[in-house]
Amino acid sequence: MGGEEELYLIDQDGSGEPEQLTSGSEGRLFVPVWSPDGSHIAYSDKEGNVYAVNVDTKQRREIADERQGQVTDYTWSPNGGYIAFTLSDPNGFNSIHIYSMEDDQLHRVTDEMFNEFSPEWDPEGNYLFYIADRSYVPQFGSFEFNYVVDRESFIYALALRADVEHPFPPKSDEVTVDGEGEAEEEDENGDGPIRIDFQGLADRVARVPVGQGNYGGLSAVEGNLIYVAGPAPVFGPAGQTPSIKIFSMEDREEETLLDGVGNYALSFDGKKILIAQGGSFRLYDVKPNASDPKTVSTAGLSVDRVPAEEWEEIFEEVWRRFRDFFYVENMHGYDWEALREQYRPWLQHVAHRSDLNYVLTEMVAELNVSHAYIMGGDFEIPDRPQVALLGARLELDEGSGRYWIAEIYEGDNHEAKYRSPLAEIGVDMSVGDYILAINGEELRAPENPYRMLRGKADHPLTLTVNSRSSMRGAREVTINPLTSEQDLKYYTWVAKNHRYVEEATGGRVGYMHLPDMSADGIQEFIKWFYGQVRKEGLIIDVRGNGGGFVSQLIIDRLRRELLMTGFGRTLEWPGTYPATVFHGHMVCLINETSASDGDIFPAAFRRAGLGPLIGVRTWGGVVGITDWGPLIDGGAVAVPQFGTSDVDGSWIIENYGVEPDIEVENTPRSVIEGSDLQLERGIAEVMAAIEADPKRLPDQPADPVKTK
Repeated sequence: MGGEEELYLIDQDGSGEPEQLTSGSEGRLFVPVWSPDGSHIAYSDKEGNVYAVNVDTKQRREIADERQGQVTDYTWSPNGGYIAFTLSDPNGFNSIHIYSMEDDQLHRVTDEMFNEFSPEWDPEGNYLFYIADRSYVPQFGSFEFNYVVDRESFIYALALRADVEHPFPPKSDEVTVDGEGEAEEEDENGDGPIRIDFQGLADRVARVPVGQGNYGGLSAVEGNLIYVAGPAPVFGPAGQTPSIKIFSMEDREEETLLDGVGNYALSFDGKKILIAQGGSFRLYDVKPNASDPKTVSTAGLSVDRVPAEEWEEIFEEVWRRFRDFFYVENMHGYDWEALREQYRPWLQHVAHRSDLNYVLTEMVAELNVSHAYIMGGDFEIPDRPQVALLGARLELDEGSGRYWIAEIYEGDNHEAKYRSPLAEIGVDMSVGDYILAINGEELRAPENPYRMLRGKADHPLTLTVNSRSSMRGAREVTINPLTSEQDLKYYTWVAKNHRYVEEATGGRVGYMHLPDMSADGIQEFIKWFYGQVRKEGLIIDVRGNGGGFVSQLIIDRLRRELLMTGFGRTLEWPGTYPATVFHGHMVCLINETSASDGDIFPAAFRRAGLGPLIGVRTWGGVVGITDWGPLIDGGAVAVPQFGTSDVDGSWIIENYGVEPDIEVENTPRSVIEGSDLQLERGIAEVMAAIEADPKRLPDQPADPVKTK
């Protein structure tokens, strides 16, 4: 209705007509939350404004303005007199705020020194619980003397009034008579709004007696706290899973409610908890070690789809997301309304989801910006059959009609992702061997070996092989094939480059390639950096880098300077200060497919004075994206939302890239001939720098004499 999101009321069974509560909104709205008395609904918008709308009068009041994104953690106090939430501070932390409905006042509760979040009211109206990062115990790394803070959070309770008792007073073993003290504990607030003494509120704090952890999703129900305890964030495969914990206020004991679950929804009365588990929704009682759940059936849910109507909605949704979240309001100077009207007529010609993606891609491409991706959708594409791959390059011997192994990708069997099937222990196969049969089925041209390997992935494979094209003297070899050779081919290329640099420099210069600035890239950096930290030179190759967001972590390590050295009686090599520092010359290789954070890395490399950039100009796309959730059919759209600028605030890199200091192009001829001109120039430059300014660690000085 009107093309914008608004709040509506409708009976939960879907009967009746919807009643519109808000009007004049522009942009996405977030998380409507009922007040306990049903008189108001709190919600927020994409600009970070938090509102409360009166359900009867439809009057709306703005209660807060978040300056750094959106607010979604607002929560009503018992009986609805206050709303608690967090707002961000310039230092990157969040602080607790409380809004009073009665006097229309916003109160800041905690200061900017510490990070507080996930406020939650005590159902009886005596406390405000929240999570805060208040554990400062460092965890030291194994590869270098550096720290990371993990399990940094505790859970706290604020006493809302000066006369509220400590939530966890000293335990007493005295026997009490049943009913004794009940009058004193009666809720003074009755059915009216709770009272808060804001003076000194932040100082009336007590820590909930559970240990530190990675906590989130805090809820308070009668007699208990519920929260999620997560594992340490791991950039890659993780061995731990989150769990939902329940803490008894009376017994002061923490127990597991559900294991292996990191998100939940709580019923309004706090007695039931809903989770997504095993592809379905399950409803548990709120109690320790919950079991015997009820499965919430979705079998009766159905929808009548009219694809053309769905495509029109997706078109409008994509247009709105760019309007609402594009990183600059002026849309690069384009009339975004006019562009919608220019492309809308093409919808009548859309006959398939791929057609719609084409129209959408053309529309967002008008903005001349990077990362404007239109992806996926309801294509109804069947699964492709998996092909068993050998980790080798095969060629046809036309004379015999047999296939032979022209190359075995070497890989590294220390790592599962770089496993080379034909190089594993017990596999007796070599370059030049013929593959005569696969699982007993003879292989001979014109048969395609990959047709025979189709459908055989993820199962052991028996190959009949021989050093000649004849079956006489052949042997059988069993291997575990791959489903993709991409990682294996990548490692083979990297290892070849590493050996080439080692041989060309007599082992004086190291080499590493960073495939992206995400999980793979930082893992490759960790693998290749520390073992080469004592080289005299280092070539850092970010050609083809797919981007990400960890470039600053790598630059931080590369730019360390040697400040001191140290020696010991039985230590033959000097120590360094900092303990892990590369003290040598560096160069960085770039090309036209160094992209996104792979653009930012060489720009920062040069700004930090680490060495010359060698190659050709990079891609030039540094407006970062955010995923605002799937479209109605499961497709996705990436909205460029975060621009990159220089220290003076001027826009940089986008739509241009990073120029090399030394331009070297890998020509088609050089690539075909198997040479790498950019790598060769990198070797020459770093060796010249070493000869001109050797950077070696000193030998141990003469023993000091202190008798005079």
